[in-house]
Amino acid sequence: MDNYLVIFTFVGAVVALVYALLTAKRVLKFDEGTDLMKKISASIRAGANAYLKRQYTVVAFFFACMFVILCVMAGFGLLTWFVPFAFVTGGFFSALSGFVGMKIATAANSRTANACRSGLNRGLRVAFSAGSVMGFTVVGLGLLDISIWFALLKFVFKCDPTQITSAMLTFGMGASSMALFARVGGGVFTKAADVGADLVGKVEAGIPEDDPRNPAVIADNVGDNVGDVAGMGADLYESYVSSIISASALGVAAFGAADGFKAMAVPMLLAAIGIVCSIIGTVFVRTKEGADQKALLSSLSRGTNFSAIVIAVAAFPLVHFTFGGQHNGLYVAIMAGLVAGVLIGQSTELFTSASYRPTKKLAGNSETGSATIIIGGLSLGMLSTILPIIIVSVCVLVAYFASGGSADSSFGLYGIALAAVGMLSTLGITLATDAYGPVADNAGGIAEMAGLEPEVRERTDALDSLGNTTAATGKGFAIGSAALTALALMASYISKVKEVGGDTVNISFDLMNPTVLIGVFIGACLPFVFAALTMQSVGKAAQSIVVEVRRQFREIVGLMEGKTDPDYAKCVDLCTRASLREMIMPTIVAVVSPIAVGLILGYHGVVGMLAGATASGFLMAVFMSNSGGAWDNAKKYIESGEHGGKGSEQHKAAVVGDTVGDPLKDTSGPAINILIKLLSMVSIVFAALVVNFHLL
Repeated sequence: MDNYLVIFTFVGAVVALVYALLTAKRVLKFDEGTDLMKKISASIRAGANAYLKRQYTVVAFFFACMFVILCVMAGFGLLTWFVPFAFVTGGFFSALSGFVGMKIATAANSRTANACRSGLNRGLRVAFSAGSVMGFTVVGLGLLDISIWFALLKFVFKCDPTQITSAMLTFGMGASSMALFARVGGGVFTKAADVGADLVGKVEAGIPEDDPRNPAVIADNVGDNVGDVAGMGADLYESYVSSIISASALGVAAFGAADGFKAMAVPMLLAAIGIVCSIIGTVFVRTKEGADQKALLSSLSRGTNFSAIVIAVAAFPLVHFTFGGQHNGLYVAIMAGLVAGVLIGQSTELFTSASYRPTKKLAGNSETGSATIIIGGLSLGMLSTILPIIIVSVCVLVAYFASGGSADSSFGLYGIALAAVGMLSTLGITLATDAYGPVADNAGGIAEMAGLEPEVRERTDALDSLGNTTAATGKGFAIGSAALTALALMASYISKVKEVGGDTVNISFDLMNPTVLIGVFIGACLPFVFAALTMQSVGKAAQSIVVEVRRQFREIVGLMEGKTDPDYAKCVDLCTRASLREMIMPTIVAVVSPIAVGLILGYHGVVGMLAGATASGFLMAVFMSNSGGAWDNAKKYIESGEHGGKGSEQHKAAVVGDTVGDPLKDTSGPAINILIKLLSMVSIVFAALVVNFHLL
């Protein structure tokens, strides 16, 4: 079983990476368009490359420091020597996922704009193909990292299943750390540029979105790539590998060393099968010319739904034959996660798509000004948390009891972890539908700046509006899987504490225990503190962009008349320096908090902290993501001609609402789901330190 396991997992990784490579070559064969379009695209590409180079320099210093700390702990016997190296490889592959996605996105933006000159379906195919490169690179690199470590630990170092999963869990900490840097740094960059460009350009100066006279327009387009593409790639790589490894670890704990490899086989092979299903699903993504947003959404849904159906069929024989006809309830757990993912996506569409009543009603609030549309967006986001929390709760119950949790809780926890893997099993195509959005957004900007035909901008706007919905759906999907994975990681932490502490550990997490209760309060507070830091970072960075754009409008002679080019590089540099500076503190909070809580309150306090952070973080992330997505699509709905259309007072009110929502949906919200998993990962890595040295 273990020999076949590593072979099939490795083959799945190779299939995904080869498909990504072939798709990238197909995208690059499309024409970039006019010389001006090529020039604009090259400027965006240069800005994104420069930013990532500086970001990775800062991140490399952090990883070097952590590597030394982990080596010292290994030297004192608090960790195995595999941990420091697993931490580095996790961070490396997470960063590589984002980098590859950014490279193809910046190459596809002008090609998408040029393809839209021939028709909407052609533009959709180019943008979606670019998103597919991102999606399959993430899942391919994720399985590659897993299969390499499995082969090394099993066949070179002769480790048993418990030792393998214990070591492999720790590279999730590296992936989570990198993902947090990428999400926060990229999110601050993109939203600072977006807010600055919108407030001064559209609201104050009254010029169109992506007007070449706006000094922040290139920075805005660069931000789409470093935040919504590179950041998202690192984020979902981390989600993907964390779900697989946590399920493997809990499976080994449930089945023991005898059947440990069988328990590891199910999540790993399910992920490999999901790659093939996702590739098949991409064939069904196409639409007709003149399609509205609902038709475009249906074209993407066909691909994702078909992939989900195929994986649902394939999962049963996998479970059945792996365990010899026993434990078929695990299939029900996988199905629960798969169905929950689809339902969370539909719930997000309901609250964020302009095709449905909530967002249309929100757009109507613009009739009475920006204050009422902000109030409406906040209430919509809060209300939208009801369905995801019910869906995830039902999923947890079904997965737990179907897997045999009533007889043995370890089997129930394994089922919950498998539900998270089931939810992410078709990540290749799900991420493709998400990642195509920033490409379409960039294409619209290039079409505007290059002065292409009005119908081209209409087509890119249609793709961009759909991208807002799919992006919100992808965030909801990631947040839902993060909640399930966090529960699994919490169980893994308790197992780690038992392993380290032995008979000296008293596993009792009664809420009447003051250390547990204090931990819950601290954990519930952490997402609020984290969101405050990231929101504040966007605000400070955006202020510098607003001041700079106003200065250029005021001081550069002939700029507003279109006779002189603005200083785009200045805004790009401001966003870069601000984002690199501001991404450090939130990451420090995420890494230091579980260590500090553990050293003071002990492992009981850490479990309380993880529970509180998971509950409040899940709700906060859904609220922020859906509010921001609804504000964005309400603005797009008005721009389509409703409620006065572009340039009206209603449109200006919607722009203000969208400006408030931008950091919620693209910076703070998505980063919170990384936070709740990183807290668990750090807790697991430092479990031995906490068990041996704590005050209470």
